[in-house]
Amino acid sequence: MEAAVEPGNLAGVRHIILVLSGKGGVGKSTISTELALALRHAGKKVGILDVDLCGPSIPHMLKVQGQAVHQCDGGWVPVFVDQAQSISLMSVGFLLEKPDEAVVWRGPKKNALIKQFVSDVAWGQLDYLVVDTPPGTSDEHMAAVDALRPFSPLGALVVTTPQECTNVFSRGGGEELARHAGVPFLGSVPLDPKLTRSLEEGRDFIQEFPSSPAFPALSSIAEKILNETPI
Repeated sequence: MEAAVEPGNLAGVRHIILVLSGKGGVGKSTISTELALALRHAGKKVGILDVDLCGPSIPHMLKVQGQAVHQCDGGWVPVFVDQAQSISLMSVGFLLEKPDEAVVWRGPKKNALIKQFVSDVAWGQLDYLVVDTPPGTSDEHMAAVDALRPFSPLGALVVTTPQECTNVFSRGGGEELARHAGVPFLGSVPLDPKLTRSLEEGRDFIQEFPSSPAFPALSSIAEKILNETPI
């Protein structure tokens, strides 16, 4: 006998995308943030679930750090990033007393929080939910995947540096990995100081820097996802 899955707070979410990386510092949270912004500018309603317990940086990237998280009958109410309420965010960063505070917990407590984030956030109706996971591979990833599995995620977007050993002048590592794994290669985002600066200042890079070399790459990634998920 199998227990029935209770959709709960994810019942109104049409597509779930996990964003993963094999290690930290490769731009995973950057891609999560810019993908959400690009989908929003395509007219979609987007949520971001930031379960990167080691470094919940997305509140800073979207200039909503320090916001209070409230409760309703359905659970936690995510923080709206824009006045149109087209992007909502729930992050462990909202639960910390200090934004740069480290989450020093044992594995079972981290896993329990991730599962609670999946089940107890009142998202409402969303076209896409982007899930920013911790870097590396750990029990935390298994907790996130297991909690989301009943809701049939659209897929996972893996963020890599261009090469096996970090070298900013190399290219092609992600494309080679995709070819080896037999999965689609969505694109390569060039380094651009404007992108870094916009994230530091909590600005909308997609809207403000359309002439940046990173803009068409990010837009193309979002477009490929949109083409796979007609709404």
